[in-house]
Amino acid sequence: MTYYRRVGDIPPKRHTQFRRSDGGLYAEELMGQEGFSGASALLYHRHPPTALLAADDVAEPDPGLAPNRPLLPRHLRTGRAAEAANAAGGDAGGDLVTGRTVLLGNDDVRLAVAAPSEASGLYRNATGDELIYLRSGALVLESVFGALDCTAGDYVVVPTGTTHRWVPVAGQPAEVLVVEAQGHVGPPARYLSDRGQFLEHSPYCERDLHGPTAPLLADEPPDGVDVLVRHRDGLTRYRYAHHPFDVVGWDGCLYPYRFSIHDFEPITGRVHQPPPVHQTFAGPNFVVCSFVPRLLDYHPRAVPVPYNHANTDSDEVLYYCDGDFTSRKGSGIGVGSISLHPGGFTHGPQPGSVEAGLGKGRTEELAVMVDTFRPLLVSDGWRACEDEAYAWSWARSPEPAAAESPEADADSSSTPTASR
Repeated sequence: MTYYRRVGDIPPKRHTQFRRSDGGLYAEELMGQEGFSGASALLYHRHPPTALLAADDVAEPDPGLAPNRPLLPRHLRTGRAAEAANAAGGDAGGDLVTGRTVLLGNDDVRLAVAAPSEASGLYRNATGDELIYLRSGALVLESVFGALDCTAGDYVVVPTGTTHRWVPVAGQPAEVLVVEAQGHVGPPARYLSDRGQFLEHSPYCERDLHGPTAPLLADEPPDGVDVLVRHRDGLTRYRYAHHPFDVVGWDGCLYPYRFSIHDFEPITGRVHQPPPVHQTFAGPNFVVCSFVPRLLDYHPRAVPVPYNHANTDSDEVLYYCDGDFTSRKGSGIGVGSISLHPGGFTHGPQPGSVEAGLGKGRTEELAVMVDTFRPLLVSDGWRACEDEAYAWSWARSPEPAAAESPEADADSSSTPTASR
């Protein structure tokens, strides 16, 4: 959970009269989770946020999610996903809301990528929280809570029901991973006290979470303003009489916030540590982990490259963001790659990488992992442009040294540390 914040003007006592300069009452809005039993925020609008003028059903393209059959580990370079979106008549640029390319999903979560080139319209996801990871570039999240400047390496949590839009920053093109939850996303419970405070063993704390610091007030539209809303049955476009960015103040423990992966403090040991030490967020039937530059195992006979392991209860998705990935040598993995290792498949380091990793003192990898505890379906976009050779890469001999020459393909010459 996030901690208490107070932004802008609010009355000294909740649910009491709070008047505008013309004598009229501000419109109070309680935005809360789990009915009235979870985290919440109180927002004070200049105008009632309920003044609806029109509603229209919005058609949505079907991503064609289908079972991973035959059951295989899979690899996708996100640049190819953009090509697939264009080939299917979509827009690989566009905005961060309507320009997403869904890659994987199930009833708990959908994973998508986007490279937004224009500002989105106003949007509200009423089915769950969204977690946006910026691999590169910069964006501004504008919402009823205020503006939040986001840059490369930031995770951004947007709570369910938050009316917002994404605005690109000129000259800083963004590439993002989008995690759409069917429920709420937050820190793992084991990092928190019974009062919600981060404990000493947590790899990050309240000081690392950054929320809006001032109200964001928009001009009143003469003909109303549209808000695209995702709900359980699809998409609806509402038209409101007043702009939702008319909040003069708010307080509470529910609001968008950003957390930089560079503020994640890695936990290391004498021998190889399992992925749960890297956990950063928890969602409904999934977790998110951060693999960051860190010291490697320091037992004198340690094997720092991860051991072979079987996914018996989860599907494992790894988004390679930056640095070296030594256990994936020769597999075609590079910056921007996404791998899927499904439950029922035993996976591990590529041939030759275990010996090559002996004696290494640190890793410079940067990667985001999403583990789901129900099988992931694979989209048409993924299948249209995946690396079909990846599943057989464990049976190949190590790549010859010549493959790492400057003329080698950039994705093939990258050398990822964690196969997970």
